[in-house]
Formats: sequence, structure tokens, C-alpha cells
Amino acid sequence: MSQITLYLDDATQALVDQAAKANGVSKSRWVADLIRTYAAHEWPKECLALAGQFPDFPLREDAPATLAADVPRLGF
Repeated sequence: MSQITLYLDDATQALVDQAAKANGVSKSRWVADLIRTYAAHEWPKECLALAGQFPDFPLREDAPATLAADVPRLGF
């Protein structure tokens, strides 16, 4: 397992201490969980569930031609 050194001001250190204690985990575990959450390259499931939920969104393939012609398409 690798190690990392963080330099935190006193106020930030206090926040880390409080949050880790409130969550019942070590400070290392709390920081690692944050990194996994915010550095992930995946969309949260809640966001993915919204796909296709807006019928009038102009990027849909079945959007009216007048809207679709005005919207640039991404080439992925």
C-alpha cells in the first residue's frame, strides 16, 4: 500500500478529524473514500438513470428536425 503526505492547515485538519470520527473510520480511510468518490471516471448511477428522461431535450435522435438541425453532434 502506498502512502501520501498531505499538508493541511489547522482548520482543514480539524474538519478531517471530525468527519472521520463521525463516519467511524480512520482519517486515511476517509480521505481514500473521498478520492474514490470524486476522482472516479464514471457517472454516478443517479445521473445515468436520468438518461432519456427529458423527452424535449434537443439532442435526442427523435427530436424534431428543426431542433436537430441546429444542434451540433459530438462524434463519439
